[in-house]
Amino acid sequence: MKDPYQIILRPLITEKSTALKENNREVCFEVHPEANKSEIKKAVEKLFKVKVERIRIVNLKGKKRRVGRHLGETKSRKKAYVKLREGEKMIEFFEAV
Repeated sequence: MKDPYQIILRPLITEKSTALKENNREVCFEVHPEANKSEIKKAVEKLFKVKVERIRIVNLKGKKRRVGRHLGETKSRKKAYVKLREGEKMIEFFEAV
């Protein structure tokens, strides 16, 4: 796991993540399931050119889904809450809008 583009999969934009971004300077990402905190920190600092204060990780198990008589499960995923240092510019995902 070296390439930052393989570690940070996508930003998660929800009501909760928007509130955390505005109030606590935290940004939420979906990350590679095998990535650890130090890899995530290096990837965020390299991609967005900001300094990271701390990272919290949450593992989410896939939900059970049924289509007719067939039972399946959505994929499991890993979320990372990244808190930026004081004085750093906030990461904006919709700057072009």
